[in-house]
Parts: sequence; structure tokens; C-alpha cells
Amino acid sequence: MKLITRKLLALMCALAAFSCAVNAQTHYKPHLSVGFKAGMTMSEMSFSPSVKQSFTDGTTGAVTFRYTEEKLFGLIAELGWSQRGWKEKFEESPCRYSRALTYLHLPLLTHIYFGSPRFKCFFNLGPEFAYMIADKITANFDYRDPYHAEGFPTKARMTEQLAMDVKNKFDYGIVGGFGVEFYVTPRNSVTLEGRYYFGLGNIFPAAKADTFSASRNTSIEITVGYNFRLK
Repeated sequence: MKLITRKLLALMCALAAFSCAVNAQTHYKPHLSVGFKAGMTMSEMSFSPSVKQSFTDGTTGAVTFRYTEEKLFGLIAELGWSQRGWKEKFEESPCRYSRALTYLHLPLLTHIYFGSPRFKCFFNLGPEFAYMIADKITANFDYRDPYHAEGFPTKARMTEQLAMDVKNKFDYGIVGGFGVEFYVTPRNSVTLEGRYYFGLGNIFPAAKADTFSASRNTSIEITVGYNFRLK
């Protein structure tokens, strides 16, 4: 986990340094755009010890601000929300449990793009900071006393996470995405993007004496957006 994190941070630094080097050598007309985006999320948690789970669906959206040079590189800041969490996997059991964690988030991304004036492909990569504003549990059994629920599969199963309160509402991680952008007019464009969020913070306590040594958000996001170029 630490090795992956170091590699991602090193890649981000390399991209930023390369962008600065190119822009220092060549001067292009800057563009500033604002817009919005919305879409869906598919999320689960990275637990250690592991928890039997599957993806849970949610929504995401944001107001976007983008600064680009005329060629290749730019920066993006977004302010919006994202629903994350997980769904317990019970196989043949009738029990159902899912947990939706809603965050206000702020990604700060390096934007790399290429293509024609009408159609471009792009990569986004950078850190994201988030704060949880809602925690909703949906279950058809008493998740605070699961062992007395009819049909609950108790064999070799973690249950502490079902009723455990979130301790750390602040979250941070690395986000990377790939997408396409179509220019309807020189100032108006539509984007389609897929992103992956890899959380670095734990939502539950993670000391040696605690139940989980890791409880991190992971999420796939698919969004459609609109951008208007101010200048």
C-alpha cells in the first residue's frame, strides 16, 4: 500500500515538473473555463481484515474550474459531492446491508489533453480532499445485534463494521481519470470521464488495538460535464 502511494505521488510530481518545464519554454494563450458535472459512483471499502462486500451505487456532482494553456497542459479544481461506502455480501442469506457515506470533496488535478480543436482526449491526476456530511445505513435486520437475525451468516465473518461509528470524517486520497471532450462551439464543450479514487485515510480507528488496521474509501466515478470558456 505504501509503495503504491509513493509511486502515485512520484508520478504526480513528475507530471507537474514536466508541465512547468514545457510552459517555461513555450508561451501559449491561457484559457479559463467554468462548468458543472454529474454522474454515478460505484464504491467499496478497502478493509483489513477483509470484509465480504460488493459495490454500492451512488451519485456525484461538482462545479468545475479549469485553467489551460493552448496546448497540452492545464489545472482543474472542483467543488462538489460524492457518495461512497459499501454493500455487505451475504450470498444466499436474505439479509441486506449497505452504508452510504456522502462527502463534500475538492480535487486538485493536473490536466493533460491532446487531439483536434473539436475533439480531445484527456488524463486527470492529483490529490483529493473530502469531508463527510452524511452517513446512512440501510438494512433489513438489526445490524447492532446481527447474530440474532434470522438467516444471518455468522461463519468466518466480520461484523464490527456494521454498527461502528465513523471516527474520521476528513478523508484524502489520489484520484486519476481518463475522458473525452467534444467542442460544440469554440467556447462550449461536453465531457465524458471515468475516474478512480484511492483513499489514503481510514474512516475507523486504526491503532494496533483496534479492529481494523485499514478502512479506506475506493470509488469508480462516471460523469458527464459541460464547460464554458470565459476567455
